[in-house]
Amino acid sequence: MRHGRARAMTRLAITGAAAWAMASAVPPPAQRGVGSDEAPAGFAQALAPWSFAFPRDHGPHPQFRQEWWYVSGNLDAASGERLGFELTFFRFALQPEPGPAREPGPAAADSAWRARQIYLAHFAITDVSAGRFRFAQKLSREALGLAGAQTLPLRVWIDDWSLEAATAGPTAQEWSLRAAQPGYVLELTLQAAAPPVLNGDAGLSRKSGEPSAATYYYSIPRLAVRGRLIREGHPLRLQGLAWLDREWGSGGLGPQQVGWDWFALQLNDGSALMFYALRDRDDSRDQHSAGTWVEAAGACRPLSNEEVRIEVTDHWSNAQGTRYPALWRISVPALALEVSVRPVLADQELRTTPDYWEGAVDVSGTRAGRNIAGRGYVELVGYAPERGTRHDTGAHARLDR
Repeated sequence: MRHGRARAMTRLAITGAAAWAMASAVPPPAQRGVGSDEAPAGFAQALAPWSFAFPRDHGPHPQFRQEWWYVSGNLDAASGERLGFELTFFRFALQPEPGPAREPGPAAADSAWRARQIYLAHFAITDVSAGRFRFAQKLSREALGLAGAQTLPLRVWIDDWSLEAATAGPTAQEWSLRAAQPGYVLELTLQAAAPPVLNGDAGLSRKSGEPSAATYYYSIPRLAVRGRLIREGHPLRLQGLAWLDREWGSGGLGPQQVGWDWFALQLNDGSALMFYALRDRDDSRDQHSAGTWVEAAGACRPLSNEEVRIEVTDHWSNAQGTRYPALWRISVPALALEVSVRPVLADQELRTTPDYWEGAVDVSGTRAGRNIAGRGYVELVGYAPERGTRHDTGAHARLDR
């Protein structure tokens, strides 16, 4: 559920392409309707249910304008220390891939630096024991091996950050993940505990009444994690649970929508809840908000906007005055579920493009009258005002904090 980040990539394509000469072979994205709710010509659209096949669909879908690989999780060390992490890769096409009926054009092979796609990645660490949140961003073109994605075996990368299949073969369900920023190097192995869960209508996730405002969307709510974090040169062995989200499409949100609150909660009875509450310009919740409930045994059911109640009971403000929700009560009467969701650190804001809050949370409450607890991640998009790009050079380089 990352349409706002796709819009961020649109802005990066517009501003960063000039600085990096990434789009030298194509018109600026602004000239092709990029950033509107209409899908640009030449790209496939998410209009009807998709025939999912794995591991094929873990890989890229270049016929669509954008997609992302998103991994987040909560990890524990034997010493009792706890950490959260997020690593997300975005692919954004500057122009459609050439098809059988379309020749690349006479200038297509002029330069090895020429690229049709750019990649963006965000990496964040929540160091709970230290009370510290750190993030970094990378941006690169798909040229000269600087960044890219492949299907078999799966590999997505920018520079030395990567998500890839740990083993080859058609049934591989184990991945390795690596990312680094000053003070933190994360190296993990992820093992899927269950098959992918298709969100929405058999994987077709509609975000508004606009036909193009839809994606193909699946999740793997439980990935067993093991590995290490090298913190300030000292290795720390870790284990825990991660969540994988995959989406691809060619459109954006509807014209009245400005952001969302997205919840990915892993409960200690083996169940999981995903829900995205879309927000309209009048700050009301959009009727296309939706989610998925996954039972411990693997059975899942879609959740409509009407089935999930969310009450914000506290807020956190950053130094610039941006105010984010910071405590939630979530109830799903049909599941007899009532939980409280609380961030493990108040400040888990990524000062990227755009600024957004995404962080580790704790869950506590009841289900059918019995106590339940869990962990998860929450993403809050659309609260911070967009920063201007004229003086914002950090949008085109690595950001550390």
